[in-house]
Amino acid sequence: MALLDLPRPRPADLIAGISVALVLIPQSLAYAQIADMPVVTGLFASALPLIAAAPFGSSPYLQTGPVALTSLLTFATLTGAGLESADPDYVMMAGVLALLVGVFRLVLGLIRAGWVAYLICEPVMMGFTSAAAVIILSSQLPKALGTSELAPAGKTLNRALWSVLHPESWQPMALAISAMTLVAMLGGRRLHRLFPGIMVAVVIGLIVSASVDNPGLVVGEPVGIPEGLPDFGFDVPLDAMVTLALGGLVIALVGYAEPASISRLFASVDRIPWNSNRELVGQGVANIAAAFSGAFPVGGSFSRSAVNRMAGAKTKWSGGVTGLVILAFLPFAGVLDPLPQAVLGAIVVGAVLSLLQLKQLLGMWRRGWIDALLCWSTSVATLVLAPNVQWAVVVGVALSALVHVIRPLRLRAAPGPDGKTMLEPSGLLWIGSYRHFARQLRSAVADNPGDVILAVGSESSLDPAVKETVAEVSDELAASGRRLTLV
Repeated sequence: MALLDLPRPRPADLIAGISVALVLIPQSLAYAQIADMPVVTGLFASALPLIAAAPFGSSPYLQTGPVALTSLLTFATLTGAGLESADPDYVMMAGVLALLVGVFRLVLGLIRAGWVAYLICEPVMMGFTSAAAVIILSSQLPKALGTSELAPAGKTLNRALWSVLHPESWQPMALAISAMTLVAMLGGRRLHRLFPGIMVAVVIGLIVSASVDNPGLVVGEPVGIPEGLPDFGFDVPLDAMVTLALGGLVIALVGYAEPASISRLFASVDRIPWNSNRELVGQGVANIAAAFSGAFPVGGSFSRSAVNRMAGAKTKWSGGVTGLVILAFLPFAGVLDPLPQAVLGAIVVGAVLSLLQLKQLLGMWRRGWIDALLCWSTSVATLVLAPNVQWAVVVGVALSALVHVIRPLRLRAAPGPDGKTMLEPSGLLWIGSYRHFARQLRSAVADNPGDVILAVGSESSLDPAVKETVAEVSDELAASGRRLTLV
């Protein structure tokens, strides 16, 4: 695998990169706050990491930078190491965590271990992301309602519940600004898919802040946003390395699942090649750059990648353009000091609503008790263990392995309609069983002449790795004049 793939940049990449930067600037500030980092570190995580990753990745559309889920895992890992945002080493340790994530991903990419993207099966990932979305939304509710200074100290969910149950403490200005932000974000998409709703909300927020005497908490309080990149170095106490290493491994795996799914989806739609190992290398380099930028771990963003694609990006250099725009903005970052915190809170709320997959969670019972068990157990573990949500991922993977041992995968063959053979898997399809599934599928196809129907329903889910296997067998059958139908 060649490490560098340098296509010629196109004029469309410039337009796409600038379009994404308009979304990323305010988003990066909001996501930095999820990690309990100074807001300016969100900009640091959006500049050099994107520039560094551009030559190495595989997808022409993937946009790297701060993302909500990775920011939450960063906060969980740092607090799990006994750190608080007030600690002088908090920012430095976030950089160490980014370095670990970068090294893990880089090594996995170099040894061609892209299959690790499938280690966390779909039910576990769905349960974790949905519960994580609840925690992220809860962390932003006090800002959106204007109760940040009034809500009692404590766990995120408790502060959010207090804020919801005390409407007399809501600040009308914060509510108005939050509502305006959500309307601009969500309503703007109805006007045009590239409508810069987030940037419009930021501009309106700055105008409101300059026009009223008390706009509530603003981004620049108590310390204004510094301008330029920081001086940075590492001095890591050894007793914290175990916690950081575990958190870094979880972030490396969970945080890679999103960019992998994004890149695979767009590659499938546009029928272009995609290399998971190269993407791992690109994501690794991005995180190493984040570490030496004084920032925190980064990942791939679905929403910004979609904007990048819709804006006409042709090559990976569009991400580099986005990074250059953010880098050029850093000397002027102080203009965002008066931005109301309610804007950032509402930006996060609008961005993570799509992670709340309530319909899919409820539908897990129809897919089978195994999927439902894994999904809901991971969700409950995430909420109970918060803020140490990284352990919920460990719980989910451990349960997957246990299910794999107790109820191994089986592929049953039965007569189907019109002389076809019906194949129905039972058990859990994931990284631990998909190779066994591939062998059983090929054996069943060889033993049963004619067309084949693969029925995926009551007790199984199709992991991306399994989809690859099904596609390969389907092509093999098509070459011999037979057909595999997936239902």
